[in-house]
Amino acid sequence: MHLSTQRTILRPFAPGDAPDIFACMSPAITRFMAWEPPSTPGDFEKVWRAWLDAARDGTEFHFVARSCNDNRFLGIVGVHAARSDTPELGIWLRSDVHGKGLGRELIGAVIGWASGSLPVRHFEYPVAEENVASRRIAETYGGEVRARRSDPKYQSVVYHIPPRRT
Repeated sequence: MHLSTQRTILRPFAPGDAPDIFACMSPAITRFMAWEPPSTPGDFEKVWRAWLDAARDGTEFHFVARSCNDNRFLGIVGVHAARSDTPELGIWLRSDVHGKGLGRELIGAVIGWASGSLPVRHFEYPVAEENVASRRIAETYGGEVRARRSDPKYQSVVYHIPPRRT
């Protein structure tokens, strides 16, 4: 399964992606995420092996985004709770591609795929209140704040984003 946008190709995570992903993880990248970056490639292997198990049973999907031009790793888009009618979307991008509209592009591609492939009533998109860029992504796709959460690292809002009907 491959998804594409004007600038990217998204495909399910494969073990060969792990070194590129690990190299781009940092505390700065995970500032607005509930998790901390793994300390070692071995620690990350435990994480990505769980991703593969979840993909096999259809409960989660992790799409790796790469540049169409040079195949460079750009980021990951996750679809969590994929068997529910309210799957959760998440995204992180390598720091040097922030501010270029890639998040919006990638989330749009995954919303399109999931809307046609999963029984979606709405998507949930949790985001740190301070993360203005991610909030704009949700709002671009019609997202509305429907809940607030207190996470260990920050206060967050949860957007509900409607599926894209064709």
